[in-house]
Amino acid sequence: MARDPVSEVLDLVDARCVITGGLRAGGQWWHRSRPGAAVKIDAVVSGSCRLIADDRAPLLLGPGDAAVLCGVDTAVLCSDPGPDPQAGPHMDQEPTRETGFFSRIGAGEPEVVVIGGHVELDPASADLFTSALPPVLHAPAADAEAAGMRRLLERIVEENDTDRAGARFAADQYAQLLLLEALRTVLRHEAAAPPGWLRLLTDPRLRPAVRLMHADPGRAWQLPELAAAAHMSRSHFARRFAHVSGQPPLTYLSHWRVRLAQRALRTSDTTVAALAQQLGYASESSFSHAFTRVTGTSPSRYRRGAAPRNGPRPGGPPQD
Repeated sequence: MARDPVSEVLDLVDARCVITGGLRAGGQWWHRSRPGAAVKIDAVVSGSCRLIADDRAPLLLGPGDAAVLCGVDTAVLCSDPGPDPQAGPHMDQEPTRETGFFSRIGAGEPEVVVIGGHVELDPASADLFTSALPPVLHAPAADAEAAGMRRLLERIVEENDTDRAGARFAADQYAQLLLLEALRTVLRHEAAAPPGWLRLLTDPRLRPAVRLMHADPGRAWQLPELAAAAHMSRSHFARRFAHVSGQPPLTYLSHWRVRLAQRALRTSDTTVAALAQQLGYASESSFSHAFTRVTGTSPSRYRRGAAPRNGPRPGGPPQD
């Protein structure tokens, strides 16, 4: 099966959703945190709560709802923010560890169960992922993939609540699918995302042209054949592409080639000359010039300075 562009981008940025913990809360409660990662995810397994991201209006999350936060400084989960959300700091409560996976805040009914985590990204290409997301992405349980998301949440909790062989591995795989389902929400609602690759792939008329570029990035694609694949005139195609993606079609192609080159330079010993040929450049010099124009450094210098992704996978409460 041919790989689709979304899968290619997720692979390129090495996106990995890591569930760090769960929260059980009851009664009146309020918990503020500062996300330690650029992209954070909270999902409600049962019950309901409010999410306040920075100074935005409270977002009601119900069973099966998920929220992806991108570049948010402060996040609050609470039972009820009241008429003035800013009046809540006096209610801040620290969760207490209940089990190895779950922490608890408050007592009484109604009870809400939330799981939280973050998305780990390759630092060298993380901006490609984060630039395509809105600050708050709400994936509601009423959406098309609602049943699938609820099943994933239940399985994540089930795996983390047991000591079965491979439980952590299984939970991680379900977390990956949970992230994908949340991103598919953006793919169905074009206006939810800023201009970028993710919004580009919400456009059914532009997708055929994007698939061509991703399938054969080394080909010398020309605007007329890309427009023909989209069944649009050249001028209309160029305007629409730039509006949706934030850049002209051939600029997008050039930047995608450079992204592929960056990964190859970090992870393989492919020569610069071979990369130039694979990616459709007439010479090593023309490739180096294009690479430097996009990244600010030459391919050789980039390779010398590229560091492998490292560091342990963090844990902790879901709001960390």
